[in-house]
Amino acid sequence: MTSALKEHWNKKYTNDPITQLGWYETRSYPSVQLIEQCAVPKDSPIVDVGSGTSILISNLLELGYHNLYAMDISEVALEKAKTLLNKEQAARVQWMVDDITNPTAALQLQNIAVWHDRAVFHFLTEEQHRRTYHSLLQRVVIPGGFVIMATFALDGAEKCSGLPVQRYSVDSLCEFFGDGFRLVESLDFTYRMPSGDARPYVYTRFQKMQTL
Repeated sequence: MTSALKEHWNKKYTNDPITQLGWYETRSYPSVQLIEQCAVPKDSPIVDVGSGTSILISNLLELGYHNLYAMDISEVALEKAKTLLNKEQAARVQWMVDDITNPTAALQLQNIAVWHDRAVFHFLTEEQHRRTYHSLLQRVVIPGGFVIMATFALDGAEKCSGLPVQRYSVDSLCEFFGDGFRLVESLDFTYRMPSGDARPYVYTRFQKMQTL
């Protein structure tokens, strides 16, 4: 599965201009605002999973964050993302190629203060992959740290980039996170694609519970 997914996303990022991708943003809203509300120090480790060519990394660098990890299954995407930054900015980011359903590099992460996921999780349609994802969060996010999750809402698209997705409500996301995380806030957000089509999302911010 890993090789097929990698090929799919590498092809997508190779063939389609960045500004025509169905998830392109000129500014990463409301992700930046949710990260800011976590109020973590600017040197705290922050992971953007499924980072692709997102403008989020650039936005966070502009705000003074400087311990950033950009993770994606597609090395093509990350190489393109580097070109959106100058050499000094790119050097301040840890670029990680990994498959979240079968992580290797991600297992080396430690004490992550903020884990940000805009639309990776909803591609995990198999229960085993969701369990792997949850175990990774438990392992790498520091107690008191935050997970910001954006997924297609229940009335959102059934597919993205030709792949099936799992749609979520706030309640079903709370069920996934379980007792180890508490919901801090949630919001509905309608994203407007470059094509003009609307995509309803649900954004949530969870905090990992302190261990006793």
